[in-house]
Amino acid sequence: MRIGTSYKQHPGLADRWDAIVIGSGIGGLCVAATLAKLADKRVLVLERHYTAGGFTHTFRRPGYEWDVGVHYIGDVSDPRGSARRIFDFITDGQLDWADMGEVYDRIILGENSYDYVSGLENFRAQLHEYFPSEKDAINQYLEKVLSTVKKSQLFFAEKAVPPFVSKIFGAMMRRGLLKDSMRSTREVLEELTQNQELIGVLTGQFGDYGLVPSESSFFIHAMVTSHYFRGAAYPVGGSARIAETILPVIERAGGEVITNAEVEEIILQDGQAVGVKLLNGRELRAPMVISDAGAVNTFSRLLPKDAAQATGFPSKVDQIGSSIAHLSLYVGLKGTTEELGLEKTNLWVYRDHKHEENFKRFQEDIHAPLPLVYLSFPSAKDPDFDRRYPGHSTIEAVTLGPYEPFRAWESTSWKKRGAEYDELKASLSERLLASLYKHAPGTRGQVEIAELSTPLTTRNFAAHPHGEIYGLQHTAHRFEQRWLRPSTPIKGLYLTGADVCSAGVVGALMGGMLCSSAVLQGNVLGRVLKHQASGSGARATTPQTPARA
Repeated sequence: MRIGTSYKQHPGLADRWDAIVIGSGIGGLCVAATLAKLADKRVLVLERHYTAGGFTHTFRRPGYEWDVGVHYIGDVSDPRGSARRIFDFITDGQLDWADMGEVYDRIILGENSYDYVSGLENFRAQLHEYFPSEKDAINQYLEKVLSTVKKSQLFFAEKAVPPFVSKIFGAMMRRGLLKDSMRSTREVLEELTQNQELIGVLTGQFGDYGLVPSESSFFIHAMVTSHYFRGAAYPVGGSARIAETILPVIERAGGEVITNAEVEEIILQDGQAVGVKLLNGRELRAPMVISDAGAVNTFSRLLPKDAAQATGFPSKVDQIGSSIAHLSLYVGLKGTTEELGLEKTNLWVYRDHKHEENFKRFQEDIHAPLPLVYLSFPSAKDPDFDRRYPGHSTIEAVTLGPYEPFRAWESTSWKKRGAEYDELKASLSERLLASLYKHAPGTRGQVEIAELSTPLTTRNFAAHPHGEIYGLQHTAHRFEQRWLRPSTPIKGLYLTGADVCSAGVVGALMGGMLCSSAVLQGNVLGRVLKHQASGSGARATTPQTPARA
């Protein structure tokens, strides 16, 4: 199935729409589908890339296919989960999920290995077994994670309420959460325990939000950790199925998703957003423009400079700063998952528990030891992979890294960056492969393709200026910002996606829900959850393997 129609192949595209969405990441697709279903709006989604989906898209090489950003998703194995109900709503229940089983993540600190198991009480018991003298600290930690997440409901609701409601009740809605969100993850954990190995294990997923424990807000840590307490799953048919199942919902209301259509500027008239101008000069009009391009791009590139500066947002964006970049090695292997001995479980491989020290060393010298290697096995997670690519398997080996070492090649073209760049890529690829061979020894000698993406790849395809993977970084300062919300000071202009909520696919999905609430001036998330709980509008789907309770 196609994923969006190319602008170059769509000369009959209408000039006027009910809404225009810039960017087809999950935040943009979510708000487009929600406006289509709840308000029957004709929404045009414009994507600069050749395929829709943002970080949920896949790419192919002969005999192989890789996801670029969807490695696992929590809260979807159980049809009653909030994320699952939202996905069922925006896809009309056409997206199936394969549960990853009992162990979804494995944290490896040097020679020590620790499993993250599905089910809160299973998780608690497993941690108690690993650290029997730290039971009280573990229990207090889990209680603090759950209480922080519970308080987040009002915090995020405040982002979508009308300005007059926010002015009266906003401080009260945010107050309960700010105490912990203003503290670092390490600060909170070191009040509970001084066992650094335990802290290293508890923060072993920090790559999911891109900041080491001493820099990340405990709020983002709590949200990510709790997101997987009931286990994790992977889209059946690969992550491209996410966009494929959302597009028909948008189209049934008369909307379109168009690729190869880069927006050059948001058009303002009398201080109001009224449409967009494409790179080829064509103008498209709508009474509302919704940006899924991120706060940095929206206020530094897409808005006219004077209008952007008048909001005061460009300097505020700079103060928060962009998230970390990443390197991803896409590995294609001959042999099935069973033949190669691959598991569904993600591996987080660290030298030891000293996350800050190891990460700082790599930021300062890209030739230093890798601070982490994340190994994901999509062909093992997807029960449909063997049908599509028989006799083959795929792996992604990912590390977080600084943008600066790649800045010298900003002005070069993709695949034409020169010998020095190619040598750096080859060196990084070999180091990632060495970790893969150590922790999945059955892969040695079976690799047919090993293709590395760098921060410049992200910059090229996603238009993230510094190759950032998670939008704005998730520091305490970020969560202080009341301006970081769907409604902007410019009438008719809204933000959606991760920057109005939090990192990851579900963070961006929730950003779409918040944006829909702001546009439609109501509790859209409540309506969607209630709609799905009643069994309306979606067929029942069953995970491939039931999650443990």
